[in-house]
Amino acid sequence: MKFIVAACLAGSLFLAGCATGTGPSPANEASSAASGSATPVYPRGALKPITSGDANGEAKSRAVVTLAPPADMWDRIRRGFKMPDLDNDLVRDREQWYASRPDYMQRMTERSSRYIFHIVEELERRNMPTEIALLPYIESAFNPQAVSSARAAGMWQFMPATGTDFDLKQNIFRDDRRDVVASTRAALDYLQKLYGMFGDWQLALAAYNWGEGNVGRAIAKNQRAGLPTGYSDLTMPAETRMYVPKLQAVKNIVANPERYHADLPLIANHPYFQTVALKRDLDVALAAKLADVKIEDFRALNPSAHKPVLLAAGTPEILLPWDNAAVFQRNFEAYTQGQYASWTAWTVPSTMTVADAAQRSGMSETDLRAINNVPPRMLIKAGSTLIVPRGARVQEDVAALVADTGQLSFQPEIVTRRTVVKAGRTDSVASIARRYKLSPASVAEWNDVKPNHSFQKGFSVVVYLPVKAARAVNVGTGATRAHGAPVLKATSVVSKSTPTKVAKSPPTKVAREQRGGTPAKKKR
Repeated sequence: MKFIVAACLAGSLFLAGCATGTGPSPANEASSAASGSATPVYPRGALKPITSGDANGEAKSRAVVTLAPPADMWDRIRRGFKMPDLDNDLVRDREQWYASRPDYMQRMTERSSRYIFHIVEELERRNMPTEIALLPYIESAFNPQAVSSARAAGMWQFMPATGTDFDLKQNIFRDDRRDVVASTRAALDYLQKLYGMFGDWQLALAAYNWGEGNVGRAIAKNQRAGLPTGYSDLTMPAETRMYVPKLQAVKNIVANPERYHADLPLIANHPYFQTVALKRDLDVALAAKLADVKIEDFRALNPSAHKPVLLAAGTPEILLPWDNAAVFQRNFEAYTQGQYASWTAWTVPSTMTVADAAQRSGMSETDLRAINNVPPRMLIKAGSTLIVPRGARVQEDVAALVADTGQLSFQPEIVTRRTVVKAGRTDSVASIARRYKLSPASVAEWNDVKPNHSFQKGFSVVVYLPVKAARAVNVGTGATRAHGAPVLKATSVVSKSTPTKVAKSPPTKVAREQRGGTPAKKKR
């Protein structure tokens, strides 16, 4: 018992000693309580807790600066401006240009209301300057269907090759350079890459317009000459020289619309659209109907779909106005009026004429040309993919491989002329065919002889040659001889290289052999 009391006493002394200098002592606490004061009395040198109160000990609330949420998208964009301002005569010239065209500004800004919330969200997520949200005003006037003379497309104006570099798919069913979400992702990826290369947003913008290689060479040239290397210091094309001033002018108008007498439409700080999963191939017209939106509004949100059908395997999601997404889901599940898609894809098994393709797919030639954008005087090459009607018995949607890689290729229809060749002393079907790069079977067929037939000297051998080749050998005289070649005589029969259209015209297969090679690649 004595041991326990002693231990307790020792513990009390220890605790009392530890309290010294760190807080009120028991004696002081007792004194405070006796006096009725709620405030403890601390010895000199003791640490005191931090309090927020007045002289009477009453707590006071300190003022907290609250940041109200942006009233609209313009306010939100202004708050995210980070780029250094450019101030020169070119900026003032562009300010005047935009300010003097209120109708144009109104159309641009109203068009942007569908897309700008998403763009600003992405910029803020990446901690990028919100001035970049204004860049599509300069590039395309916020028109996702815009196409430049250089074949740049979409509101961010991607060239085909650059689009491919940033994983923007381009095939007969879709062009992701026009896709709202995909192209925005690619544009911001590209601009971040350029900023990482040059460490300057103005130079990054110049490279976006002119190409990083050109900007890099311009910087190196100035460095060699001991000159500054800022945006305003480089020698560049007029378009690139005006590029940042245009953006700065739009930025200034957005920052202070009253100064420029600009009337910016209200754009709510709220998502305009949301994504909806596409479960089946679906006609564009039916998709708009199920979502209860106008077809032009549907296409404005889904501009990459440039065919009358959406393929689930290639376009897994569509964009719909915020309040219409649920409407679409409900109507899609309740739809019982037949197929979702009245179109499908057909891979052409062999090179053929448009007329043949139309006949095999159950379409008129006019409709096939219109839907697939087939130019005149072209053959459809083997392996091409066409949009054709989907029969009632077709249950399967288009496969992912076709939906992702479908392409349409052409080769020119060759106009041929019936030409008479005077056989030489040792000429045969084989030698004539070899000389004019023809098929021996075709030469034999055109002359009603066997493929191993030998012609008598002076025999009139009928061949069908491309018009240019016939003219080159037989230049307006009816007969000539060049480098020991047989004499040719052209007749008036001219036909395209298609079978059975004109008597004795070369079959399609032969015409393909005559042509050889492939058309020139498109410039990128």
